[in-house]
Amino acid sequence: MPGRFAPTPSGRMHIGNIYAMLGAWLSARSRGDDMLLRIEDIDEPRVVPGAAELMMDDLHWLGLDWDGDPVFQSARHDLYREALHCLENLTIDDAYDSPFDERNDHTPAVGSAANNAIAGTTPLIYPCFCSRADIRAASAPQEGDRFVMYPGTCRRALAEHPRQVEQRLANGDRHSLRIAMPVAGDARAVVTVHDRVFGNCRFDLPRDLGDTVVRRADGLFAYQLVVTVDDLLMGVDDIVRGRDLLRSAALQLYIRERLLDAGFGDSSDGGVAAAHRDIRFAHLPLIDNAAGRRLSKRERSLDMGTLRKHGVTAHQVIGYCAWLLGLQQEPEPCAAADLLHGFSWDALAADSQDRSIPDDPFSIGL
Repeated sequence: MPGRFAPTPSGRMHIGNIYAMLGAWLSARSRGDDMLLRIEDIDEPRVVPGAAELMMDDLHWLGLDWDGDPVFQSARHDLYREALHCLENLTIDDAYDSPFDERNDHTPAVGSAANNAIAGTTPLIYPCFCSRADIRAASAPQEGDRFVMYPGTCRRALAEHPRQVEQRLANGDRHSLRIAMPVAGDARAVVTVHDRVFGNCRFDLPRDLGDTVVRRADGLFAYQLVVTVDDLLMGVDDIVRGRDLLRSAALQLYIRERLLDAGFGDSSDGGVAAAHRDIRFAHLPLIDNAAGRRLSKRERSLDMGTLRKHGVTAHQVIGYCAWLLGLQQEPEPCAAADLLHGFSWDALAADSQDRSIPDDPFSIGL
């Protein structure tokens, strides 16, 4: 089963992006598996015109190939809509039953969240009328990844005042949709992410993540839903990315299981347990600049356009990223294919601290 590149076309790729993509490519190719390319352009306001084409050109230049045609999330709205409809027919009280209507087309009844609440069940997907300011005012960010826990305001409102929620929906009040986490004590409330760099990481979903947006108030499908749908339908079982998404892995496994509960996707490989167990994760230490800030596409000094313009070679970039991955003692130039033999995550697992690199690592006078 394949690995994947999944860049967001919000600007030119930088060293940190290439470091993660090299790790993903080596992980898949060292096992003889396919590598897929998915352009994560679902967040339309962030998309920079032409960025996807530049990313593909950079990957070719670096020798990081992929199999098949690129997949663009912007062309998959119908799949995300179907997945959301499936989830809307579930409750957290009895997630293994999917109460589809008699048409069996995965279309929930209008106001189904409020109707479920009136019937005394907790809907898996429910409307949230809170603004970002409301949530910030009622929450405290978690340490490490700046994750902000949703305080559950609208979930409580749905349980206590379902008719009011129903009326707000009927009035067309602006709202997002959230997925409800299991209650404390539910066997599904605790998820363990088996990671090849950070080991077994245990997350308590209601305590560590909280109810999460799956469709934004502006109507766009949220990252956590679409990436889960894509990895499930594309058969991806090898996921390599930054450690800032380690917490998200637990949430995505939960969403994946709920999708399978609802009959979405192919569970013929043994169902939820096999689908959960077979995914291989490697979350990588983050890359900071000389000032200690996480690399961003807004910083031009380390992006591929700047480096290529100043004559930095593909082998220099690959060698530097291999060094960041712990695959070389020094950042010596090399080709990606040179690193395949004996590839392992062991060195990175032994030193999983975030990396810091200078503003001009190739000494080109930036």
